[in-house]
Amino acid sequence: MLEMREVYKTFNPGTVNEKKALCGVTLHLEAGDFVTVIGSNGAGKSTALNAIAGVWPIDSGSILIDGEDVTALPEHKRAKYLGRVFQDPMTGTAATMEIQENMALARRRGQRRTLRQGITKQEREEFRALLRTLNLGLEERMTARVGLLSGGQRQALTLLMATMQKPKLLLLDEHTAALDPQTAEKVLDATDSIIRENGLTAFMVTHNMRDAIAHGNRLIMMNEGQIIMDIRGEEKSHLTREELLDKFASLSGGLSDRVLLS
Repeated sequence: MLEMREVYKTFNPGTVNEKKALCGVTLHLEAGDFVTVIGSNGAGKSTALNAIAGVWPIDSGSILIDGEDVTALPEHKRAKYLGRVFQDPMTGTAATMEIQENMALARRRGQRRTLRQGITKQEREEFRALLRTLNLGLEERMTARVGLLSGGQRQALTLLMATMQKPKLLLLDEHTAALDPQTAEKVLDATDSIIRENGLTAFMVTHNMRDAIAHGNRLIMMNEGQIIMDIRGEEKSHLTREELLDKFASLSGGLSDRVLLS
């Protein structure tokens, strides 16, 4: 479903601010994989996600989504393959529009976008049913402006909108980092349900080691622009936080980033 082949990316090359962000990253995700990606600040997690999304061109290597080489495609042309939820709950929805209007735009993605003909009764029923799965009461507030929602409600709505068209790949960029622990847990539960029920392939970047262990069927750890650990199956299901910290220490050569991975 996703292939990254020897992907390199350096920012500010040839300057005092040069940063080798990705150093030959090679990764293959099967359809249905839910991969959590963890690592300390500057490890390359978000850079890898942005490379997949086409935020900027990579220096070398190739990226394929569902067998299609998208390496040369700009961000807007990759959008048809991807669903994405950002760290900031304010990103991904239109604050001045109603919940149902935001959902209509997501449902009609790839079609001619207009609300002139209004939202049909059938669409309203569909949206209400989808919102009900979030268990946040939003199905009773479909005409409310999105800007009036809490951060957690807005992030859950963004998640729902990002997956309405069943993207080839769902990118989650620390999408619960700005939320309080209780709200983050609700959004993660919704994430698990949506990915499972729709059979989606997902790539979730996180700083939270507990979340990385608890969610998904596969865990990747990055350090200095490289994948240093890839754990899946039974090994992941029995993994503990302390074992993961010890593995990171042995592979990265120290515990300097231990606090960032706790």
